[in-house]
Amino acid sequence: MSQVPLVIKLGGAVLSCTDTLEKLFGAISHYQEKAQRPLLLVHGGGYLVDDLMEKLQHETVKKEGLRVTPKEHIPFIAGALAGTANKVLQGQAIKSGVAAVGLSLADGGLCQITELDPELGSVGKAAPGNSELVKLIMASGYLPIVSSIGLDGDGELMNVNADQAAVAVAAALDAELVLLSDVSGVLDGKGRLIASLTENEAEALITQAVITDGMVVKVRAAFEAAKALGRPIEVATWRYPDKLEALFDGQSIGTKFSV
Repeated sequence: MSQVPLVIKLGGAVLSCTDTLEKLFGAISHYQEKAQRPLLLVHGGGYLVDDLMEKLQHETVKKEGLRVTPKEHIPFIAGALAGTANKVLQGQAIKSGVAAVGLSLADGGLCQITELDPELGSVGKAAPGNSELVKLIMASGYLPIVSSIGLDGDGELMNVNADQAAVAVAAALDAELVLLSDVSGVLDGKGRLIASLTENEAEALITQAVITDGMVVKVRAAFEAAKALGRPIEVATWRYPDKLEALFDGQSIGTKFSV
């Protein structure tokens, strides 16, 4: 049984599905009763931000998949992610009997945040920081739930891509990383799950049009994350909650990306 911490990045539409969240935290609760492996969740919440921006009649603009965040918008986005999304997850954790602490990338200096691109506005890039506070929280039996909102060196709020934030958090903790979303992993030409991939194997499947469209972006991003972390990462789905305890225990249930 692995004792290396596991960082789980929650993505896809999981935040909007109460039933799935109940099963996810139910699996975490059951796992924690019999295991000591520290778990940590990192989340975004793009759909909440999109809904809020629409209600406020603010245009949503994306550049290469990243949300352009004018400085005047960041208080609303931080409120949606570090506030509403974080507390929805913490609330479900509590309901499922999981002791949870809601955090941001700034707490305890977990991640160091710098401006990613002036054209993107208040969008940050996360680098590993000081993990001591988070380690103490996990050692005390709590599940940290970390939003992808950070603070730069001047104390300014920054919106960080949640996948990239999860990589930085995992690096700070020297942890393993799973990107958990509505995607099971990479499928072969016959619709069967591919258990593991190297970058060369993936590029060959892209050339053969086995991996297509949006999955190409996900696969290449997964390899970038694995390179940044210096260890394999896994892409798996939350759609089959009965498999999640095996995932927490170190077993692969999706596609593992090796560098």
